[in-house]
Amino acid sequence: MSQNQTKISSEEEEGIVRALHLPCGLFLPMVLKAAIELDLFEIMAKAGPAAQLSSDEIAAAIPSRNHHAPAMIDRMMRYLASQSFLDCSTTGGENGIVKRLYSLAPICMNFLRNENGTSLGSLLLVPLDKVMLEAWYNLKDAILEGEVPFERTHGMSIFDCARTDDRFNKVLNNGMQSYAKIAMNKIFEVYNGFEGVKEIVDVGGGLGGTLNLIVSKYPNVKGINFDLPHVIKNAPTYSGVEHIGGDMFESVPKGEVIFMKWILHDWSDEHCLKLLKNCWKALSETGKVILVGVVLPEYPENDRISQIGFNSDMAMMTTNIGGKERTKEEYENLAKRAGFTHLKLVSKVYRDWIIELYKN
Repeated sequence: MSQNQTKISSEEEEGIVRALHLPCGLFLPMVLKAAIELDLFEIMAKAGPAAQLSSDEIAAAIPSRNHHAPAMIDRMMRYLASQSFLDCSTTGGENGIVKRLYSLAPICMNFLRNENGTSLGSLLLVPLDKVMLEAWYNLKDAILEGEVPFERTHGMSIFDCARTDDRFNKVLNNGMQSYAKIAMNKIFEVYNGFEGVKEIVDVGGGLGGTLNLIVSKYPNVKGINFDLPHVIKNAPTYSGVEHIGGDMFESVPKGEVIFMKWILHDWSDEHCLKLLKNCWKALSETGKVILVGVVLPEYPENDRISQIGFNSDMAMMTTNIGGKERTKEEYENLAKRAGFTHLKLVSKVYRDWIIELYKN
């Protein structure tokens, strides 16, 4: 090494490499988005569990008029293999050119549609939708000048946007409903808090899909699905489920148990306090609220589950007025101010916790 050269420490080099990786952070989700929309993983799965396919074989199964499609798909598949989403093997091809064969890695199974037609692929498409992505461009200006980035971008809330944009509404609903089914199946495995319950009110229950899953699992439960009138208007009929329209910030239907999944993080502390007070009034003396949501650690841990929680918190800040993920202490503060005697973290479900709030 010459006298003018400076040796870079391994720590410094690691920092530079990490910094160089950051500008490309959006590439993996966007390539996955394209692969899901092209049904590439489904094509590979249909070939059989041990199948290894070339990009030519995969391209032949999609309706493309682009003669460059096989080469483009090969580059996508190679990229996904480098990210451990696919397995890759090589074989000799024509003129000595290496030919790559691809198969699904275990993580890809989460993006395949199950027997109910649901997968995490639908959830992945939500934050990557153009409507959602555009809001992030206004994050800096929103911090400097006020407003929520989503509303600054689109001139309306995400709820109004979903109500007026049928395409976006479908993307949003498909994503949330797909993950709800996956999460509820896990909840049924680890949580027994629905056993012996006679009546459950699902506040902010949308079209009633989650409550239908609960009532199907526990047929003795009477389900009341509560949401805004324009939402309930389109809700399908489910056995054992009654749909009631209204505003949860004014009142909620009376019940033995009130269930809220991914609701509080959409709202400010003031809104949550008003909602929880309404829940307290609606509960029987021995009743409880069951929440499903992220619980942030007090310290910014860097494990994967904590990072998912902080990702969601950034999404809430960008999307909703006052929306945020909360720590256990923040949940407890809201619960006590609303009149609940105590709070209990019961079971972990992937990124979320099942939280019980007790009236007495």
